[in-house]
Amino acid sequence: MDITAHQEVIARLDALAADRPAWRRSNRYYHRAIERIYRFLVPEGQRVLEIGCGNGDLLAALKPARGLGVDLSGSAIAQAKEAHGGEPSLEFLQDDAAAFFRDEQFDYVILADTVSFLPDIQKTFENLHHVMTPRSRLIVNAYSFLWEPVIRCAEALGLKQRQGQMNWLAVTDIENLLHLAGFEVVHREGFLLLPKYVPLLSTVLNGFLAKLPLFRVFTLAQFVVARPVHAPPREVAENHTVSVVIPARNEAGNIEAAVTRTPDMGTWTELIFVEGHSKDATWAEIKRVREKYPQRRIKIMQQDGRGKKDAVYKGFAHAEGEILMILDADLTMPPEDLPKFYRAVAYNKGEYINGCRLVYPMENKAMRFLNLLANKLFSWAFSYILSQPYKDTLCGTKVLWRKDYDRLASGRAYFGEFDPFGDFDLIFGAAKLNLKTAEIPIRYRGRTYGETQISRFSHGWLLLRMAWIGFRKFKWNVR
Repeated sequence: MDITAHQEVIARLDALAADRPAWRRSNRYYHRAIERIYRFLVPEGQRVLEIGCGNGDLLAALKPARGLGVDLSGSAIAQAKEAHGGEPSLEFLQDDAAAFFRDEQFDYVILADTVSFLPDIQKTFENLHHVMTPRSRLIVNAYSFLWEPVIRCAEALGLKQRQGQMNWLAVTDIENLLHLAGFEVVHREGFLLLPKYVPLLSTVLNGFLAKLPLFRVFTLAQFVVARPVHAPPREVAENHTVSVVIPARNEAGNIEAAVTRTPDMGTWTELIFVEGHSKDATWAEIKRVREKYPQRRIKIMQQDGRGKKDAVYKGFAHAEGEILMILDADLTMPPEDLPKFYRAVAYNKGEYINGCRLVYPMENKAMRFLNLLANKLFSWAFSYILSQPYKDTLCGTKVLWRKDYDRLASGRAYFGEFDPFGDFDLIFGAAKLNLKTAEIPIRYRGRTYGETQISRFSHGWLLLRMAWIGFRKFKWNVR
């Protein structure tokens, strides 16, 4: 952009900034809704960079440990400093987002209603890589291009501040620009069918109808969450450490096979058996196998509580590896497939790797018909609720980085204690953190020892409850 055009943009933004506080007050319902959505997406206590920060209200509302607001408008930055300059965690800077440089990195970079004003969106996205880590998230929201006639009409009627010329983008346009700039989209969602408050009607339209597939394409506020794409070099990817947690209850006949069939991965692999009040000789077999294979890193322990989740989380608490894996002791998921999961997470193909039993043909009796039907039903439901594809939500094999698990565990209170299995506790937590999910198809085998410990009907009822909790937390509460 030449100097004259650059100055014209600044002048225009300064003019808009002068009247913006009054317009924000008159449209407080919309701005509070946007703030609520960002508070859901960005946990408190993070390092946050806001591009196009305006008067700084949104950045301050996120309660960051370190917050930097950048805006091209000097008037907007002056307002931000006046309103929030006394908060030591916040800093405001007048600069061009497409060219500014900062020798620090942030956990979240947000552009709230900003891309509509950027002269070069792709260049701005590309410039943000230097302030982001592989785990940082870029969050962009913009008006849907379908709303342009409505917004222009509102401006003409004096219901909204006149913005002048803007970039009107479809979600696919934003996703394409992110792709060109080296980002991968991990989440997309539309919000608000009615940006003004009308008692009861706003709740019905924004809290319910806006979440349904038929209606959400017409929502006003389009949110896209993306992550920087970094491919680690082979010498880094192949040298991580791994902890495989194996919860075992009444699985005495599978313990030795779990050791002999699980490959070594990365620099080293430890196997952590967590025995759960078995009625057979599982605990004795675990101790015997540990003595028989001293060349393997094997930890053994018994559960304090009950349920698979309790066992898995106890194993995670004692794990020393950088990568955490869950392997069910029934071995219906072949342990020989675990290196696929290792490569997926180590080479940054995903950050939360989920097994999928519904691609390859299954052995006879590996999964009963009603279980298969429930899996397909819940996979559809959770793909819709979480806005990421899940073909098989109930596969026991799940893999993630320890550092992401620690973040997930710290935010677990948001969902509460509702999941005795732990599968959905992990899935919900990963979705809340906007971790990139990847599913790896596996060949699901029939049991060679013992009986399934899943009760189809009682556990099916629990899954229905989880779907309802997921809808409330991800759809209803975020509106």
